Amino acid sequence: MHLYNQSSSPNGRRVKVFLKEKGLEIETTELDLRAGENLSPEFRARNPFGRVPVLELDDGRYLSESVAICRYLESLAPDPNLFGTNPEEQAFIEMWTRRVDLSLMTFIAQSFRHSSRIFADRETCVEEWGSVARQVARDAAALFDAHLSRNEFLMGDRYCIADMLLGIAIDFAERTRQSLLDLEHIARFHKTVTARPAFAD
Repeated sequence: MHLYNQSSSPNGRRVKVFLKEKGLEIETTELDLRAGENLSPEFRARNPFGRVPVLELDDGRYLSESVAICRYLESLAPDPNLFGTNPEEQAFIEMWTRRVDLSLMTFIAQSFRHSSRIFADRETCVEEWGSVARQVARDAAALFDAHLSRNEFLMGDRYCIADMLLGIAIDFAERTRQSLLDLEHIARFHKTVTARPAFAD
């Protein structure tokens, strides 16, 4: 297998941290997203959407989308389990994974991209939408904070893929001046999760 990635990007970091959680190593090519290496014809042949990460399988097929890659890696290395050990647990972990992605991370990323105009040379940026997205993310973070006031992790006392994603989302918000660490339980959760060896750079 071969991984095409930018490990410092939020989605790239997901796979990087997941590999560490699993104790796996995969040969990796790091791409420069600012330079547009992910938009080259060569890379688009691997992923027509031009996004990282992309995992090249041994049979030559390409698997993209960070959570899909993590799920595939879990099938190869089941322990420690991060996606659930029975149908009920898997369903609830999937619920929290989707909530992190759709209600929080998407809007943190949209706020950053539209407000900073970092990729204005390749996408339409609407500064007003950046402000709206920032508030949507903030409102969602308050809901996560309320849940974490009663639970150590999203699934109670059990660490899972959704916690990893939430930790990375909180990190990205901090790096892009959208800090959520004034929320008491978000801050406690973030400190716990990012103390894991897999989060060490």
